[in-house]
Amino acid sequence: MFCVESKVVEIGGIKIGGKGENPVVLVGTMFYTGHKIVEKRKEGKFDRKKAEELINMQETLSEETGIPSMLDIVALSEEEFKKYIDFVAEVTEMPFMIDAWKIPPKIGAAKYVKEIGLEDRVVYNSLSPWSEDLEKEVNELREIGLKHGLTVAYNMNDPSVEGRIRILKETLLPALEKAGFENILIDTSVLNTPSIALSLLACKKIKEVFGHPVGCAPSNGTDVWKYPREKWGKLGFAAVDSAAHAITALLWNDFILYGAIENAKWVFPAVATANSILATFIYDEVGKLPEGEHPLNKLFPEFVEQLGAVKCGNRS
Repeated sequence: MFCVESKVVEIGGIKIGGKGENPVVLVGTMFYTGHKIVEKRKEGKFDRKKAEELINMQETLSEETGIPSMLDIVALSEEEFKKYIDFVAEVTEMPFMIDAWKIPPKIGAAKYVKEIGLEDRVVYNSLSPWSEDLEKEVNELREIGLKHGLTVAYNMNDPSVEGRIRILKETLLPALEKAGFENILIDTSVLNTPSIALSLLACKKIKEVFGHPVGCAPSNGTDVWKYPREKWGKLGFAAVDSAAHAITALLWNDFILYGAIENAKWVFPAVATANSILATFIYDEVGKLPEGEHPLNKLFPEFVEQLGAVKCGNRS
């Protein structure tokens, strides 16, 4: 547990953060490079039926497991973003991130979100150390007035945990505050599969020092690791990916960007299992059970009833 207050933020009705009382939030990516549902990217043309099916699948898994969910929308232009934003707003009430590598598409999407009144549901992804003009980006965001922002805690000159803390203190958190974000999420940037460990340690340290909700994207490591698919096929990859996400959910993460939304079918069960185990760890430490639709309550109600019958002072 942490001495610094672990902040809880609310985005589109979903709570993110805390000391383990809230389940980890899973964020699935759509319209990414190579996504088969995208037909003509420049025109923002896509298979609406398949896109809605994918969103419905994630929502169903979220309901079944008790793991809250969001979307991460990727686009290359402002006009493309508008098409995707309109569609997502029409078919779901889930919160979502607007995600682009270049500044102009993200800023254009941020302006559009504000214009149509969706700012409560939207996270700007992201103010990052790779920004081509961080000061300009910050100034434009301050004028727009979005509520929720994400940054990537990665120091190109020093990728150690301390290096990440330093760039947050010196550059990224001041930028987020100047941009006017009310709620801040911090992504600790996964480079490859074993480096997930460094991202998890960074999450722990960031929660200790700053208290902001933290997360990472294990899929950045598992997706580029070709060996599991080549050696063990799709099932082998699903096992590797599930393990990486379950471990991540156990260790200091408040949200996880799990990559392609198609992977939801194995990631949600894995993370729900991990969150149930974590909640039981927390119960043993503090004698408190999670509330509401937490995976432990949803998937193991009989066990929760047994734990609830045990007086805290008599736990062995």
